[in-house]
Amino acid sequence: MDKVIERYSQWESQLVSQNQAIDLGKVKEALGSIVIETPSWGYADSGTRFAVFTQAQAAKTLRQKLEDAAQVHKYTGVAGSVAFHIPWDKTDNWGEVKGWAKELGLKMGAINPNLFQDQDYKLGSLTNPDPAVRAKARAHVLECIQIMRETGSEYLSMWLADGTNYPGQDDFRARKHRLQEELAAIYAAMDEDMKMLIEYKFFEPAFYHTDLGDWGMATTFANKLGDRALTLVDTGHHPLGTNIQHIVSFLIDEGKLGGFHFNDKKYADDDLTVGSIDPYQLFLIFCELVAGGEGKAIDVAYMIDQSHNLKPKIEAMIQSVLNIQTAYAKALLVDRKQLAQAQLAGDIVAAENILKSAFETDVRPLLAKVRQELDRPLDPLAAYRASGYAQRIAQERS
Repeated sequence: MDKVIERYSQWESQLVSQNQAIDLGKVKEALGSIVIETPSWGYADSGTRFAVFTQAQAAKTLRQKLEDAAQVHKYTGVAGSVAFHIPWDKTDNWGEVKGWAKELGLKMGAINPNLFQDQDYKLGSLTNPDPAVRAKARAHVLECIQIMRETGSEYLSMWLADGTNYPGQDDFRARKHRLQEELAAIYAAMDEDMKMLIEYKFFEPAFYHTDLGDWGMATTFANKLGDRALTLVDTGHHPLGTNIQHIVSFLIDEGKLGGFHFNDKKYADDDLTVGSIDPYQLFLIFCELVAGGEGKAIDVAYMIDQSHNLKPKIEAMIQSVLNIQTAYAKALLVDRKQLAQAQLAGDIVAAENILKSAFETDVRPLLAKVRQELDRPLDPLAAYRASGYAQRIAQERS
């Protein structure tokens, strides 16, 4: 422990000498106070498009999902919220689940309706041409709102798989009008302390058109609904090369950024570990969040959405949390005064180098110090591996 403190002191002295404007007290406070929500479905067995590769450690029950999520929070200190998927996590006793969460030091997070699995949804859910199917989908979402009341959840996380696969299959504008009508009915049923997060995806499983195909469409619907309807950015739901940080900046300025589903991708919606493919983009996204939050990331929902099929699930989730913390820490170290001066002077090289300098900073001493102050292990992944939890649950659950 003394070596960590000594290393941090040396690191702090060097950083402050380079950037006198940095307030490391505020940086540490920001890093220790962010809440990263993990998904219940990320702890259970899940499949690729071709098969399900089971893991002995995978959670089989809702209680086990919460126990695994609690391990991620235990070792990182910033993952104390869990998102739920209905009906995958459906129960007749949400009071009992709230008790489990409290016992494990967790908070009940976003509720995610399932509008893509039922056979009735082949031609869409809320946009389906059949009024009976639309009514079924609406009733399911209203059920989720009631679950929000029982759990104290703040966010209704809406993703639609709705779309078409062939030209002429359905009328674009008719589907748009159906979706607007259904979302308005759902929004009206929400309590005043609830927020609707509208997610988008430019393709899959619909390959000709998707009813919520991009952030502009999602935001258009959110604007029509009201102030408590916001846009949810899933970092894997974009065409290759999309400037996600620009989208984030635009939504912040419009007051319509509701939160994130963090993951990473190489080709499409690959559900890879956050920051495993493009850590620089993750850093640039957090640069915009810090710029919009005047010294710390703005107050939105920071959620992970990934289902690992090859990596051990808890370890992969810890990796994602650590990668988010790393990107956030580097974004907090950007010398914004010098950056603004370079931008106003049109000095492109200097502006870019200011960002690169922060990105290339070794923030491990800083994060170790933050974890020490949170009374968490300095190396969360190593501590989890040494705990024996993975071996124990593999034996119990198999």
